[in-house]
Amino acid sequence: MSPAAPDAPEGTRRPVAYVLAVLLTGLAGGLAGVSLALLLHAIQHLAFGYSPHALLGMESFLDGVRAAPPWRRLVVLVGCGTVAGLGWWVLHRFCRPFVSVEAAMADPATPMPAATTIGHVLLQIVTVALGSPLGREGAPRQLAALAAGRLASALRLPAEEARVLIACAAGAGLAAVYNVPLGGALFTMEVLLASFAPAVAVPALGAAAVAAAVAWVGLGDIYQYRLPPLAVSASLVAWAAACGPVLGLGGWLYRHAMRRARTGAVHDARSILFCLLVFGLIGLAAMPFPALPGNGKGPIQLGLDGTLGIGVAAMLMVLKILATTGALRAGADGGLLTPGMTIGALLGVVLGGVWSLAWPSGAGHGAYALVGATAFLSVSMRMPITAIVLGFELTRADDDFALPVLVAVAVATAMARLCDGMRRAE
Repeated sequence: MSPAAPDAPEGTRRPVAYVLAVLLTGLAGGLAGVSLALLLHAIQHLAFGYSPHALLGMESFLDGVRAAPPWRRLVVLVGCGTVAGLGWWVLHRFCRPFVSVEAAMADPATPMPAATTIGHVLLQIVTVALGSPLGREGAPRQLAALAAGRLASALRLPAEEARVLIACAAGAGLAAVYNVPLGGALFTMEVLLASFAPAVAVPALGAAAVAAAVAWVGLGDIYQYRLPPLAVSASLVAWAAACGPVLGLGGWLYRHAMRRARTGAVHDARSILFCLLVFGLIGLAAMPFPALPGNGKGPIQLGLDGTLGIGVAAMLMVLKILATTGALRAGADGGLLTPGMTIGALLGVVLGGVWSLAWPSGAGHGAYALVGATAFLSVSMRMPITAIVLGFELTRADDDFALPVLVAVAVATAMARLCDGMRRAE
């Protein structure tokens, strides 16, 4: 749990003002999610030349990239590298230092700089729209947290209330952009504040609910992934238990690899060249693999549809890991939630395909993708409860899948804790 900052001298507890702040925070999260989602879709459609008059149409980003000629994929990714390299170099060279959501929570008296934060937000959305392998969920979280920090300061809220409000804003942004109100609230509680106490749960749930409702108005009550009819069997549950350690180890290694890539990221003028090189290579790989560009939503959907073979899933998984690591190391920024789910889904397809050769489950590869994505995400983001809820909210999976999902998450989490213990003992 993040250490609580001492209450500001001028801060006094005013319940009415705090309730109003929570509601306005939810509104800010919803507006951030809607506006950034529409901007993302507009840039995607313009860059890859699909559905120019239907930003919320039925044609997906993967459909648009597939329809684009291979040379266009390469050109767009080179453009993405140019924007990423120049953009983040300018921010690091000429703007105030970036303050993360976690840092703003730890010290609400140190506000997130508006220009720097908005620059980071816009760069994340633009680059993900142009094919960056990183996630887009960080942008609405940061924009909503920026608004919440300013609101807390304007209302002169005590530091502890301001800290909770900033965390609620980040969860609300997540709730809005992916239409996951419960998942967004749990993200606030489990990941950001490490508390399920009523003083945290009530504002977290309230802000996430308001944000999701605002997003329904702007984007519609839609869910992110289509899940075909799938069955649960004894084979699937046994696979979840047997492959849980592999998913846990994979998630643990992925988390530490991404941390090292971020720590070693280039933030000087060299990032311009590095981003051009990395994103140019991603563009070359996207020519034969159109599912590679973007945060990973396309490969997850392919895995859930059961249309990926073991070989293609394995290749996409390797390419996604290399692309994500390379983008972070080159100095680009973005979320890791959807990329982590993508790698977990693809690993689930590979492991499930091999398992089916000996003991067919009858559930289809989509079931392996769902369980794999949830278990991998629970470890890579260190949020088992939130990951389980996100898995169901994002796909609207049937409750019957609770058993294999819970088994896989429990075993994967135990494996990750074992790895942590072994690393500390070294």
